[in-house]
Amino acid sequence: MPADVLHVTGARPNFPKAAPVIRALDALGVQQQLVHTGQHYDEKMSDVFFHQLGLPEPDINLGVGSGSHARQTAAIMTGLEDLMLAERPQLVVVYGDVNSTVAAALVGAKIGVRSAHVEAGLRSFDLTMPEEINRMVTDRLASLLFATSPDAIAHLAREGVDPDAIHLVGNPMIDTLLANLDRFDAAAARAAHDLEGRYAVATLHRPANVDDPADASNLTTALHAVADQVQIVLPLHPRGRASLEAAGLFEHPGINVVDPLGYVEFMGLVRGADAVVTDSGGVQEETTILGVPCLTLRPNTERPVTITHGTNQLVTREGLAVAVKGVLDAGRASTWPVPPLWDGKAGPRIAEVIARELG
Repeated sequence: MPADVLHVTGARPNFPKAAPVIRALDALGVQQQLVHTGQHYDEKMSDVFFHQLGLPEPDINLGVGSGSHARQTAAIMTGLEDLMLAERPQLVVVYGDVNSTVAAALVGAKIGVRSAHVEAGLRSFDLTMPEEINRMVTDRLASLLFATSPDAIAHLAREGVDPDAIHLVGNPMIDTLLANLDRFDAAAARAAHDLEGRYAVATLHRPANVDDPADASNLTTALHAVADQVQIVLPLHPRGRASLEAAGLFEHPGINVVDPLGYVEFMGLVRGADAVVTDSGGVQEETTILGVPCLTLRPNTERPVTITHGTNQLVTREGLAVAVKGVLDAGRASTWPVPPLWDGKAGPRIAEVIARELG
């Protein structure tokens, strides 16, 4: 039977967002297909998520692999066009801000298949970020826009989006986090990484931090200064590994560089940390719920709600060591604000809107 809904995923951040939506639509009897574009293809960046999150095996894997933004997006578009023309779904659901997201929205718009964007309206206002371009284009083309926070709705309203198309639903990534909370074992993470005492987790992959040798060198200096205070576990994204290694990051005895971790293992590590240093959007959200102090190494964030209603703060490389000292001195708070509707029920809210739209 042809599917009514086609979910397009492709990269590590997509999978925790898609899982609760797929599960909720299944409970409503909606016919679905899951596409994995293969944008992330490493087992720890992709396949392990399907097993750990209870996602069905993808119905289609396009296997596009890596490449420049243009080549990767073009390969995804070519594969999705053939698929959508053959299947003719009523709706394609896209997640986040990766190349797979904008590719699916573009293909759908050109062949007359409506799209729904989960995580619509987030804006960093930094057009040097490829993700910002993806967000803006996807939102312009989407028929349904599912917002995680009130500020996202304000951005969409300023851009002239039809208010009837916008739905504040909460954050499906938090659905996944809360559903798996009992599996995040900080003690097991300590044992796995031979950790004693306090520790920080770092996860860094943005081009502005790792692509240019000078930036990689400055980042290495900053992380070494942090490692003088507290041991760091750094699950290192393939992007930037070579530049950071060349800059001497691995040489500090207080920095333990490891391969990317599965979702459950990584979240167990984060749950037990005294601080997290990141440039990832998703980690800003996850630490907000877990109450872990988060230091975001970026000049801006498309998730300001994690600052106003969470544990996140923006820092520079030059100010990182001082910020970490402040976090360590203060200790973890016993209570903290949480954004509205980040309650583990975003998936069902999204599913109800989609089912209603499908009639």
